[in-house]
Amino acid sequence: METRLALIGIIVGNREGTSKLNELLHAYGKYIIGRMGVPYKGKEINVISIIIDAPQDVINALSGKLGMIDNVSTKTIYPPLPQ
Repeated sequence: METRLALIGIIVGNREGTSKLNELLHAYGKYIIGRMGVPYKGKEINVISIIIDAPQDVINALSGKLGMIDNVSTKTIYPPLPQ
């Protein structure tokens, strides 16, 4: 099955949703290439970047599930497709 590379940016507004978020990331772990989290204590938020290489439907499912967690915002970006 063809896979795509994507970057999922996640902003967590408070720590209440982090256990659900971590459970999801663990469940999709076989597709995740890298993860970087940066706590921004001055604003009491956490910023997480996920690099994923997966089929399009898997990326959409993960991004959608992450976006349904309270106080979590996500945005998925993709590199340009070859012409």
